[in-house]
Amino acid sequence: MIKITIGNQRGGVGKTTTAVTLGRLWADRGYKTLLVDADPQGSIGSILKIRPELYLNDFLWNKRRLADCVVQPVPNLDVLCSNRDTLEAEQRATGTIGRERIFENIFQPIEEEYDAILIDIGPSLSLMQICAMVYTTDYLIPISMDALSVTGATAFFNTAQQLQIQIKKECRCIGILPTIVDQRYQNTEMVVKMIRLVSENYKVRTLPAIRTDAVVAKAIRQRQFIVDVDPRAKALEDYKVLSQEILEIYGVAARGESADVPEQETTKAS
Repeated sequence: MIKITIGNQRGGVGKTTTAVTLGRLWADRGYKTLLVDADPQGSIGSILKIRPELYLNDFLWNKRRLADCVVQPVPNLDVLCSNRDTLEAEQRATGTIGRERIFENIFQPIEEEYDAILIDIGPSLSLMQICAMVYTTDYLIPISMDALSVTGATAFFNTAQQLQIQIKKECRCIGILPTIVDQRYQNTEMVVKMIRLVSENYKVRTLPAIRTDAVVAKAIRQRQFIVDVDPRAKALEDYKVLSQEILEIYGVAARGESADVPEQETTKAS
């Protein structure tokens, strides 16, 4: 089963766009996917213009059924949104024994209903972030073409390593994802070199890059998935390549008519 936390301790690197797009692509291929927003800012609900009656806090603490808390914007994709009440959930969990395993305890019973679970977390270190990483153990780090996003990625790696020491549970980075890549800008080459060094230092792969694309911002403004705004968008092509590579990392068999992915037009950052 695919279980991934998507994070970077720096905002604006494409975490939520990556989570939403991967979730949609896998859903379109027939993989039942749960997309969880663990960020109190509620970015996923905002991006997709989802206004659920119940949120993550209701599932965690109010003992509401998951089926009553999720929204299904497209077939095979369930979205569990977050809001400011997530801060309340975090505060309540602070004094709880075994608080790091709250997600593990509440999500494990529903795992058999899904092929993939993606958790989008906020950029700041929080208990929700730790709970997500303890549960999924696997994580993906998007890095935009900004030196500070590389610093945020390094901080995220250090958090994962500390978790391994404290809770004695192996955490695996399935890859670094270069995002918002535009070879026309000078800083791109510099950041790509920094990403290569991080990849070598932490011994993790660099995944296929996601090119900068005006369609991404357009999709956010229109509160839609990229594929619904422009199915030929270059960023979407890159995400299709990424989605296939992640399936291969997990050894998941191809499924659905859209199993074929386009050949990427740009050079990988690695």
